[in-house]
Amino acid sequence: MVVASLVVFIVSLLIGALGIFLGAKFVVDVEDYTYAFITALVGAIVWAVVGFFLGWIPLLGPILVFLAYLAVINSRYPGGWVAALTITVVAWLSVLVVLYVLAFVGLTGFEAAGVPGA
Repeated sequence: MVVASLVVFIVSLLIGALGIFLGAKFVVDVEDYTYAFITALVGAIVWAVVGFFLGWIPLLGPILVFLAYLAVINSRYPGGWVAALTITVVAWLSVLVVLYVLAFVGLTGFEAAGVPGA
C-alpha cells in the first residue's frame, strides 16, 4: 500500500513538473525539466504546509495558500509576479490536458502533485 502511494505521488509529481516545465518554456524561455521538478516538489510542500496552517480560514485561507505557491514559482523563475502567474496558468492548463488524456485511456486518476487544483 505504501509503495503504491509513493508511485502515485511520484508519477503525479512528474506530471506536475511537466506542466511547470511547459509554462516556464513558453513564458520565460527556460527549458530545464529537473529545475521544474524541484519547483513542483517545493511547490507541493509549500502548498501542503501553508494549507495545513492557514487553509482552514474561510475565503482568505485558499488565497494565502495560492499566493504561497505563486511565491515559489516567482522565486524560482525570472520575470516577476505576472510571469509567475502566467507560468502557473499554463502549467495548470497543460496538466489538465495530460491528466484528461491519461484518465480517458484509463491509466490514471485526475490529479497531479506540484500544480494546485490539478
